[in-house]
Order: sequence, then C-alpha cells, then structure tokens
Amino acid sequence: MDPASSIFRLAALVWVVIFTCDNVAARTGTFVTASALSPLQLEAKALLNTGWWDSSFWTANYSSDHCKWIGFTCNSAGSIIGLHLSRDYGSFEEPVQLSQLNFSCFPNLENLTFQSFPLAGSIPPEISALSKLQRLDLSSNRLTGSIPSEIGNLRNLVYLNISKNILTGTVPSTLGSLTNLKNMGLSYNQLSGPLPQEIGNLKNLMELDLGTNSLIGPIPSTLGRLTNLNYMSLSRNMFGGLLPQEIGNLKNLIELNVGSNSLIGPIPSTLGLLTDLSYLDLSCNQFSSSIPNDTTKLLVEMFIIFARLLLVKRKYKKPELKERATNSIDVFSVWNYDGRIVYEDLIRATEDFDIRYCIGTGGYGSVYKAQLPNGKVFALKKLHTSETEELAFIKSFRNEAQVLSQVLHRNIVKLYGFCLHRKCMFLIYEYMEGGSLFCNLHNNEEAVELDWAKRVNIVKAMAHALAYLHHDCSPSIVHRDISSNNILLNSNLEAFVADFGTARLLHADSSNRTLLAGTYGYIAPELAYTMVMTEKCDVYSFGVVTLEVLMGKHPRDLLSSLSSSSDPKIMLIDVLDQRLPPPVDQKVIQDILLASTISFACLQSNPKSRPTMQYVSQEFLITRKTPLVKHAAIQDISISQLRN
Repeated sequence: MDPASSIFRLAALVWVVIFTCDNVAARTGTFVTASALSPLQLEAKALLNTGWWDSSFWTANYSSDHCKWIGFTCNSAGSIIGLHLSRDYGSFEEPVQLSQLNFSCFPNLENLTFQSFPLAGSIPPEISALSKLQRLDLSSNRLTGSIPSEIGNLRNLVYLNISKNILTGTVPSTLGSLTNLKNMGLSYNQLSGPLPQEIGNLKNLMELDLGTNSLIGPIPSTLGRLTNLNYMSLSRNMFGGLLPQEIGNLKNLIELNVGSNSLIGPIPSTLGLLTDLSYLDLSCNQFSSSIPNDTTKLLVEMFIIFARLLLVKRKYKKPELKERATNSIDVFSVWNYDGRIVYEDLIRATEDFDIRYCIGTGGYGSVYKAQLPNGKVFALKKLHTSETEELAFIKSFRNEAQVLSQVLHRNIVKLYGFCLHRKCMFLIYEYMEGGSLFCNLHNNEEAVELDWAKRVNIVKAMAHALAYLHHDCSPSIVHRDISSNNILLNSNLEAFVADFGTARLLHADSSNRTLLAGTYGYIAPELAYTMVMTEKCDVYSFGVVTLEVLMGKHPRDLLSSLSSSSDPKIMLIDVLDQRLPPPVDQKVIQDILLASTISFACLQSNPKSRPTMQYVSQEFLITRKTPLVKHAAIQDISISQLRN
C-alpha cells in the first residue's frame, strides 16, 4: 500500500469524530464515540490536528504506522510513550503552540521532548493529564506566561527542563511535590519573586539550575535538605541576605554557583565541608572581606582538589615548564614580543593557571591575570577545547587569530597573541582594571561611580566599536556575544568591547548558519527560527545592553511589560537606575533620550527594521541644535514617546 494514501485514509478516518478524545460527535444522524477508535488512531488524530506539519511533509517522511515515525517511541501495544521532536521535523515559518496538542490522547506518554522545536505561547495546565510522564524538556523555545502550578501533579517526573524561554511569574510551590525529580532546569527565563521553601522537599534532586532569572529574597535554608545534589546554580538573580549555613550539608555537591547576586555577610565556614566541590563561584556579590581562618584553609583545599580533578579529567600528564615552552614554539605567537620568553613569564605569572589568579569565567573559558616581571599586566583567556592536536584546527585557529590581531580600535580590547600546546590553549589580551560592566552595575557602590555621563559614554563606545567591526573590517566581524559581561572597563571606567571573534576562533570552519553563540537574554529572537547569525543580531544585543546601562539592571521585566501591553503607561524617569540622582545637565539628558530611542529601535522584532551600527554610531556623533523631545522635562517623557 502506498504510504501517502495510507496516512490520508487514516486522517479521513479520524476526522469523522470530534476534535477531542473524550466526547462524541454526530455524523449523518448517528453518533460515533471516541472509544470506537483504537489508541493508535486517537494518537495519530491528535498529532494531525495540531496543524504543526503540512500534508506534503507527512507524505514525504512518514509511513501509516506512527510508531515508525522519526522521534516517536511506542510500547509493545503500539501506544506512544515518547515524543522527541525538534525543528528538524518540519519547515516552520511561524512558531507553534503547545496547547494545540491534546494531552489526554497520550495516557502512556513517558517522554515529552520538544527542545528547540520551536514552541511559542504558554505551557497549558492540561499538561498535567500526562500522569505517566517521566521526562519533560521544553527548553530553548519561545514559551511565555507563567509555569502552571499543575505541573506539580506530574508525580512520576524525573527530569524537568524548561530553561531558555521567556517564562515569567513565580516558581510555583507545587514543584515541591515532584519528589522523584532528579534534574530541574529553569534557567534563562524571566522568573521573579522568592524561591519557595518547598523546593527543599525534592530530596532526590541531583541538578538544580535556576540561573539568569530575577528571583529575589533570601536563598531558602531548606535547600540544605537536598543532600543528593551534585550541581546547583543560582547565579545571575537578585537573591539577597546571607548565604545559608545549611549549604554545607550538601556533601555530594560538585559545582556551586551563586555568583552575580546581592548576597551579603561572611562566606559560611560550612562551605569548607564540601570536600567533593570542584567548582565554586561567589563572584559579583557583596560578601564581607573577612573570611574565617579555618574556612580559608578549607577553601584552599577545595581549590587544590579542583585543580587535581581538572588534570585527571583531561587525562594528560603535566609536562615540565621548559619542555612545554620548547614544544609550543611553532604554535605560539605574541606579536611584537619574544614568544618564548613571554610564554615562560606568563606561565610563571599565573603559577601554571592557579585558581588564585582566576578573575572570571565564561562559556569559552576562564580568564587569569598575569603580571610579568617588567610590570606589564595581561589577561589570559584559557579556552576549553579538545581539538588542539588537530593540524587543521591549529591552522584555522592561527589564521583567524592573525585576522583578529589586526583589529585596532580604541574601544576594543587588544588581542596580543595566543598559545596552542597539546590541550593547553589561551589567548593573550590587554588587561582591564575596571572589570566587567555586568559586575559594576551589580555592585551598588561601583554602580554609583558610573554617573550618567559615564554611562552615556559607555553606550557610545560600544556603538563605535561595533560599527568598526561591522563596517570597517574586511571581512566584517560579527561579535556574536554582546552582553554586559563582555563589555570591560579600564581604570577610568571607559568601555571596551571584549571577546569579539572567540566563537570564530574555536569554530573557524563553521558557517553563520551552523555556529550559534550568545548569552540568553541578549540573543535576537529570530535566531530561534532562522539559526543565522548576522550583524543585526549584534544590533539587537546592543539594544539590550544599552537599556541595561541606563536601568542598572537587565531590562527583561521592562521588555516583557512592553510586549504584553499595546500602550503601557511607563515613564522613562521610573525605569532609569534609581541609585543615581535624576540627570539635570541638558546635554546628558539629550544623550539619555537618544540612547533610549536608539535602544528601542535596535530591539525591533524584525531584523530589517533595526538600524545598522554605522547609523547608530553616526547618530551619537551628530551635534543637534534642537532637542529630541521638545518642550518636555525628562520627568514627563514616556517610554511610548521614545519608541514611536
């Protein structure tokens, strides 16, 4: 039988009944009950009724037996127990809605994975009908709205990942009922409010990732009950208060990240009890500087363990310094310096990348401060990759590095050189004393140092640097990861764009379509569908960072309010960083208005509607004789005026 005719006969059969699985419908004077159809027919009907795929796709790719469809798993009775779908299973011009799937038609479903599908809309509460569900992965989509409390009814759930969406609202306390849960990922959303105490009931939990949200309040002490936890990230939120002593009860913890919050007080001495810990990030908080002596000793021991684990994991014996320098001459280059001497000095300056010299971490590697005997200071970015022994990779990396070394702009961090040796690879950058823009904005004392004039200058510096990368370099360079973490400040609090081209260095043979980078919360929305990185993606990220500079925090809440209301009554003065007094200098006010107006233009959902960075840069250079908004004090200017 022809597969195409089979599936359409099946579709014709299921369409004689109503669109739900639970009721009945009339046809030619008779009633046909849903129970008259087999489970196979009901499940197939529910899939066809979603409208997610057009008929040509089904005809070309699938047989009449849906248990043989790619991404589908059935039990011995022919009932679907697994749906594992991605965007590769169809040609989607528009995102699809999860609510279009009739969950009641899948009583035996155990695995629902729609990672990067793409999904939009909300998570329907009817998802709780999947009573046998063990794995739910809706990550990397465009889901909005709140997390339905009904998810707490999925008592068999072992794995929950709804990270990298645009979810808002609070973390429902009902999640504490998922006592079989081992993995929970809610990171990279816009969740707010306190973390419920009930999360401490998840005693089987092994991984908890709540990073990059807007969660507030103290970190619940009940997290100390999660004694099976191996990994916990609460980073990039707004947690305040003390870090609970109970964290020391998590004896199986391997990685702990509470960086970039507003935690205060001493670092708990109980952290020293976490003898399995291999990664610890407490950065960008407001901990007191005094650390108990016994804690210092224990923390040092943890760092030693961390170093040992890294060496064991990478499975190579650390060679002697002289041997390493000699072997790496052919793949080591520091322009304008004697490579061998500088190499040895750099390794000595960091004591072979001892964690004491680590000043930051990122997606591509860790950054170390290295002060040479002559007093010069460099930032070494030690990169993560497993390809340094491949000749093709070495050649492409060297070529890309040579290109990036020619990038010369007063607002771009200078790349001095690189080293490739076996599995040791690092880039050598100009050192920036002021640290990242993110950490400066996150620290109340440092944020106040960034007055309005300095903040406007930071925005201008970013614009000029990106305009140079996009329009003055040949070929043009797309940064791919503009965020407040990749804007560095010098001792005068002047801004410099960092980490440009790192993605290309590590994947020089990848196209713009296959190579994606970026930090969630800064990534252009079209990337979820086009998978193509362009200059306009940098423009969008620039818009986000510009608002972050003016507001003193990530603008996710503002952008969510603007997208959910056609005419929100939001005044500019109310969203500006409240830690600074309102601007009074007229030139600074006009610069703030211009920066705000440009930022909203950069955040247009349609990439074609966004300005180029060359245009943005020129706008900041124009001397205006008339104000942007006439006859209005800054207190009277609304966001809608600037957007229009």
